[in-house]
Amino acid sequence: MNGLSEPTRIIALVLAAGHSRRFGTDKRQARLADGRPLLSTTLALATRCFAEVWIVVRQGERPAELSIGHAPHVVQAPSDAIGLGTSLASGVSALLEAQADAAAVAVMLGDMPWIQPATCQALARAASASRIVRPRHTGQTGHPVLFGRQFWPELAHLRGDRGARDVLKTHADACDFIDVDDPGILLDIDVPADLNG
Repeated sequence: MNGLSEPTRIIALVLAAGHSRRFGTDKRQARLADGRPLLSTTLALATRCFAEVWIVVRQGERPAELSIGHAPHVVQAPSDAIGLGTSLASGVSALLEAQADAAAVAVMLGDMPWIQPATCQALARAASASRIVRPRHTGQTGHPVLFGRQFWPELAHLRGDRGARDVLKTHADACDFIDVDDPGILLDIDVPADLNG
């Protein structure tokens, strides 16, 4: 024994089943200002920071259609038009069914490519099976949110477009906030002008 504990194993779950209605086209393949495709950039971040990556896509989609080179574990959404809560539930249900070996899941949005790896690493260090870890920048909370395994069954029952707000509210006493100097935790892409960062 060297006195050092093993790092907590965390799976990243990237939610990418939305329809980009405000964007006008499928933003997942849109190019950032530096030329990189949006979704593959977010996936590269997740792969760099977490032990394993799962992604929720629309029903019937294949990774090749989304210009995803090395496909992570792919979860098909249950129907064509679903909200964020249903998308999250689909991914977490798949983790539970697969008996995924992890203490926590890092919920990431496919349209948030500017989160700094150091932020993900700081959140990972604070993660555990019984806590919810959230990043905070200038007083505002953002993504990713790391949910300990204890909360997965509740996440698996979410529906609609409210995401995990109700779970966060119910378990406010289990939330740990990590202050980071990272505006990327707040920046998502809703319209083409957002691609410039």
